[in-house]
Amino acid sequence: MKKVFLILVIFQCIGCAELQQVVNQLPQGGVLSNEQIANGLTEALNQGIQKQVSKLTLEDGYYKNELVKILLPTELQKIDKTLRDIGLGNLADQGLKAINRAAEDAVGEATPIFIAAVKNISFTDAKTILTGADDAATTYLTTSTETELYNKFNPVIKNSFTKVGADKIWEDLITRYNNIPFTKDVNPDLTDYVTNEALKGVYTMIAVEEKEIRTKVSSRTSAILKQVFALQD
Repeated sequence: MKKVFLILVIFQCIGCAELQQVVNQLPQGGVLSNEQIANGLTEALNQGIQKQVSKLTLEDGYYKNELVKILLPTELQKIDKTLRDIGLGNLADQGLKAINRAAEDAVGEATPIFIAAVKNISFTDAKTILTGADDAATTYLTTSTETELYNKFNPVIKNSFTKVGADKIWEDLITRYNNIPFTKDVNPDLTDYVTNEALKGVYTMIAVEEKEIRTKVSSRTSAILKQVFALQD
């Protein structure tokens, strides 16, 4: 009987210690408010921008990142193949690199716009997002900001095309292709295409960081991140 009592006491002590550990992680009052949860999610998204999106602004940030590398749209893939078939592979490589360079340049200029959009997000359904999929906050952010960001990103991409010389490279590529006998002329809207692909890349990298924060305690670099994401562990 004494042994049974002793075992019960041990289990009770262990339970008390674990309970106290959980309580210590919570703010005073024991419950996180929607505002605190929203602040934690916003901080997670900002961390994603600072740690992951900033990588996209570097040279080859898109071009050598297989997660976000911008490939050619369908109508330009035949240009790429045809140019390579006739020995102009280097020119085709320049064209592919040029559209990725435009995205890298644009993200550097547009990142402040993205940060401002994150600050203005109101997570009315913060708890639902918190307990959602590993990219729930990023998905919510995409839905909330994609249209506005596209409108702001598009002219930046257009300017970046000129800045990195992508417009001239692709004008030359398309002209050469259209002059090849028995080919159908193409005139794609590359600015629209690269804008959409560049935005996809931004959201992809934010999702990478969100998943890190959700699944790795070591990635929670502040008290609010530790408190908020402990709720979903």
